[in-house]
Amino acid sequence: MALLSGETMGTFWSVRYVATTGLSSSALGAAIAETLDHIISEMSQWRADSLISAFNRAPQGTELRLPPDFRTVLDVALDVARRSDGAFDPTLGRLVDIAGFGPAAPEDGSASFPEAVQCAGWKRLPYAGGRIVQPGGLALDLSGVAKGHAVDAVTDRLAQDGVAHMLVEIGGELVGRGVRPDGQPWWVDLEAPPGIAVPPLRIALHGMAVATSGNYRRGNHMLDPATGSPIVNGVRSVSILHDRAAYADAWATALTVLGPEAGLRLAEREGLAARIIADQEHLSAALREMLE
Repeated sequence: MALLSGETMGTFWSVRYVATTGLSSSALGAAIAETLDHIISEMSQWRADSLISAFNRAPQGTELRLPPDFRTVLDVALDVARRSDGAFDPTLGRLVDIAGFGPAAPEDGSASFPEAVQCAGWKRLPYAGGRIVQPGGLALDLSGVAKGHAVDAVTDRLAQDGVAHMLVEIGGELVGRGVRPDGQPWWVDLEAPPGIAVPPLRIALHGMAVATSGNYRRGNHMLDPATGSPIVNGVRSVSILHDRAAYADAWATALTVLGPEAGLRLAEREGLAARIIADQEHLSAALREMLE
């Protein structure tokens, strides 16, 4: 089994794979870097020259035709926004900056926060035919879904290059395809927050993805779209298993925002395999069935 690794998106990536392709490890590493750099050039609000930064600065009425990766990510983001009744919202860019979690310095003055709340809202974003229009003052923030998409994209790129068996990870979000050299699936332990006694949970990633959202990593950095303020609902972490990491990523954020009770209800309604950890552990029916 071979291993490749590096840095991206402010975190680390790794790929464990069984060499079933004629490409060298350096060629595969270059393909991974190219895939990640392309996504960053489109969707990183930390880069002033990215496509998302250009849209966020654009004057009202500016239309943008989305390239394939950007469109895929926005499709997922808006789908989860709709199905979660806005618990996931990709239009909080200005509020993220005000809270001090984005690339821009926090703004001073009480007037900036109400204005940012008014400008946000996924329903304000005109989107049709692969095009979005800047409605005025709206700033996209795709950090709740782009990393998951990056895991999917790297996995798909390696599959195209002939890699059939791999475990791809970016910052704790993983996709497993095929099996290990010993014929076993890719076993991973679901991440749990420190200081809470929950039983270990090991899962087999065979054609599956997992993403975990947790406020214990960088403090309370997640915003409630309904208020624009950091969430305070007792959730410590949410893990979602899905066939696509982008969806796992977005759903983990949505359930974290909703809280343990409402989050679990949404997971049951949507058939999501979810583990929510607050003062205790909550497992959705879909996850319990997977573990049986």
